[in-house]
Amino acid sequence: MAALRSLFCGGKSSVSVFLQRSFHRSGPAALQVTVRDALNQAMDEEIERDERVFLLGEEVAQYDGAYKISRGLWKKYGDKRVMDTPITEIGFAGIAVGAAMAGLRPICEFMTFNFSMQAIDQVINSAAKTHYMSGGLVSVPIVFRGPNGASAGVAAQHSQCFAAWYGHCPGLKVVSPWNAEDAKGLLKASIRDDNPVVFLENELMYGVPFELSEEVQSKDFVVPIGKAKIERPGSQITLVSHSRSVGHCLEAASVLEKEGIDCEVINMRTIRPMDTETIEASVVKTNHLVTVEGGWPQFGVGAEICANIMEGPAFNYLDAPVVRVTGTDVPMPYAKILEENCVPQVKDIIFAVKKTLNVL
Repeated sequence: MAALRSLFCGGKSSVSVFLQRSFHRSGPAALQVTVRDALNQAMDEEIERDERVFLLGEEVAQYDGAYKISRGLWKKYGDKRVMDTPITEIGFAGIAVGAAMAGLRPICEFMTFNFSMQAIDQVINSAAKTHYMSGGLVSVPIVFRGPNGASAGVAAQHSQCFAAWYGHCPGLKVVSPWNAEDAKGLLKASIRDDNPVVFLENELMYGVPFELSEEVQSKDFVVPIGKAKIERPGSQITLVSHSRSVGHCLEAASVLEKEGIDCEVINMRTIRPMDTETIEASVVKTNHLVTVEGGWPQFGVGAEICANIMEGPAFNYLDAPVVRVTGTDVPMPYAKILEENCVPQVKDIIFAVKKTLNVL
């Protein structure tokens, strides 16, 4: 009381100082960071933190990366930590896997995951299976990262989602970030993990800014692999998605809210191991489920979620069948209007929600 009395007796200036200090204690302002810069920060911090970490791939060094994800890293760390490679994915992926077996922690960048098909033997037969086949004696701590999924105007050979492809394989962890927080926290966790991790970024998200709190900006911040995040709580229907489609789900939820429909939006973050528990708990609450993904429908991520729900306790809480919103079951066309009709749009999610709730 004495302190307060002296404060207010001190006049207007003392009160003003008190209020200013209280305001600054209320929490620091969030920083706007693009997904590209979040990935760059994650690699920068981990290369600095652990001398075993290094980056290799096509044009990652002197050119700063095809998408500028590695901007400034070669100048800062030099040739031994950031290495340009020839255009041969099977070659530099094999070098990276061998380095991981020898005790280093490589980050292997594919200019696009479509090109990882050139190196799939190294990713699956060498990286994913070695720990098991060595009886647990040999770890392969490696991150395969790069853009995944549909881009814009690059046609069929450069526009497919590999989440289901790699999520199918035991021995791999498969990560699919949406925003800057996911990108930074999950990449740091992936680099520190002792298992091979396939890290699926989205080219169309690289330049999108998101607010990062002071906690996320910390060098100690990581996002646990295998844990989904509820981006928007809701009570009537669950929307489950990953990567860029999470943003579409949030947009759809905002539109539907104006019509009195309350959606819960779950950002999967990790494809394998899948956080089925969070999805089940949400379905038990909302009694309805829609899955959204940019990949093809057959044997997709949504199909796996459907199977898990059907086989688990949440099935008994469903009031309607699960609905999947997916990419169209064709190779990606080049024409812009056809391309837009081949990947999920906000209107498709809204339609699926209304169909599930029988309010069309």
